[in-house]
Amino acid sequence: MIEVVDYDPDWPERFETLRSEYAEALSAAGVPVVAIEHVGSTSVPGLAAKPIIDCDIVVEEPDVEAASAVLVKLGFTPLGELGIPQRWAFDEPERLAGTNTYVIVAASLSLQNHLAVRDALRANHRLRDEYGEVKKRVGAEAVDIYAYGAGKNAIVQRILEAAGLSDSDRASINANQVPIRR
Repeated sequence: MIEVVDYDPDWPERFETLRSEYAEALSAAGVPVVAIEHVGSTSVPGLAAKPIIDCDIVVEEPDVEAASAVLVKLGFTPLGELGIPQRWAFDEPERLAGTNTYVIVAASLSLQNHLAVRDALRANHRLRDEYGEVKKRVGAEAVDIYAYGAGKNAIVQRILEAAGLSDSDRASINANQVPIRR
């Protein structure tokens, strides 16, 4: 079972705390940042979600290594791309439990995916509510996070289509193979 809860109005504040810490550390290290984005379901008001704040640190490709080094200094453990091109994942330190933080390349399809889902669901409350119900149902039935992701795939593809992503971009996103980690 995967925990999916009703929207929590404290989630944006939790993101802002993360954003501030990351921005300060990246600035102190001289790493140029394009944006720090709240993505994932907790970024959509009214949407049921796993209670985990997803954060994209958006940089130009030459700055990925420097941004990643800053996260390592903050206590993160690098995990690599994990099957998603131009998006680097990290295990968070205990003090930041309940967060997913990524370094992601500006203008990459991976970033477009995150922003398209967020923005489409913010704009379309009917689709947001339908997605929330799917998440709750699939979360209650899923044996692990991989089954949870697979169970949501059809509606995620519909969301990406509603957001205007091309057939080839949606196919590319659909083909990403996240390795199973136990």
